[in-house]
Amino acid sequence: MLDIGSGSGILGLLMARDYDKLKLNQCEIQKEFQFLSQKNSQINNINSSMFRGSFLDLDFNKQFDYIVSNPPFYPSSVVKSENKNIKIARYNDNLPLEHFILKVSKILTTNGKFYFCYDVKLINDIMEHCNKVKLNIESLQFLHPKATKEASLVLVMAKKNSKTLMKILPPFIMFGKDGKFGDETNAVYQKCSTHSIKCQVDVQ
Repeated sequence: MLDIGSGSGILGLLMARDYDKLKLNQCEIQKEFQFLSQKNSQINNINSSMFRGSFLDLDFNKQFDYIVSNPPFYPSSVVKSENKNIKIARYNDNLPLEHFILKVSKILTTNGKFYFCYDVKLINDIMEHCNKVKLNIESLQFLHPKATKEASLVLVMAKKNSKTLMKILPPFIMFGKDGKFGDETNAVYQKCSTHSIKCQVDVQ
């Protein structure tokens, strides 16, 4: 499995923890996050291989059965943070959707699966670019901040060379009426045995 834009490494590490036969590969462009990914791998006693650099520029020399990613998906037209790390991690001009999906299709095995999330407003572009490279979207799930709010993100599972009809999963609601995490969100944290904290790391 390849985790693209691994950040602190949590997505790939949780997968490797729950599936002990999985061989984890991580790809990260920022040095600070490369450090965090590898540090977290060591702390959790999980072996992983780190590809350092831009996903679009790297030569992987192999294919993957599974690819997961929480890529930069905010459009370049929105107001951007002045923080360099945040700019790279959040905005899709650093990893354009069309080039992102094309590269994924090239390094997936014949029946490989691709899991990722993206800005829901770009759902038409996601479908168009996936169809071009024979990545069939088998399931979608829309994430809503609250039950009364429009969806903000879409979770996508696409399979290479598949002809399966698309399945729309029930909506995922992040927060309840009281502004606290809803039952679905709490269930995810409980299953993953994780919680959110804010920290700052200075890596020389």
